[in-house]
Amino acid sequence: MDIEIKFRKFRFDACVPKYAHGSVEDAGLDLSYCADHPVTLAPGERSLLPTGVAIELPAGFEGQIRPRSGLALSRGLTVLNAPGTVDPGYRGEVRVLLINLSDTPQTLNPGERIAQLVIAQYISVRLQEVSTLEQSKRGDTGFGDSGT
Repeated sequence: MDIEIKFRKFRFDACVPKYAHGSVEDAGLDLSYCADHPVTLAPGERSLLPTGVAIELPAGFEGQIRPRSGLALSRGLTVLNAPGTVDPGYRGEVRVLLINLSDTPQTLNPGERIAQLVIAQYISVRLQEVSTLEQSKRGDTGFGDSGT
């Protein structure tokens, strides 16, 4: 399924989100760092990095900001709140919360790909409060109760 997503650049030098290998082979659009200067993240440091673009999602769709596997593997950089959510009503600049999990400082340059944006459909729900829930095999067992 193809849908059209409108976007707007906040800066003339902002990189348009795009598929590295096309939409048939890639699920995520690459998001790039957009600023006038490089940024260096010390080990353990996190920073909210601008992309220079905003998107207009239709109702029923969200944007999921996910880490790039290459950055995570080679440099220890990942999206802290992965996946971050871009709601359909948000019209501000898409920003990426990166953290440096490596033991060395990591420098990112303007135009460098920093995350992926996956557009996903979701359904709305109506919650109904009840006094009891239907029984299930699992019941109320939680974290770690299914065996490791």
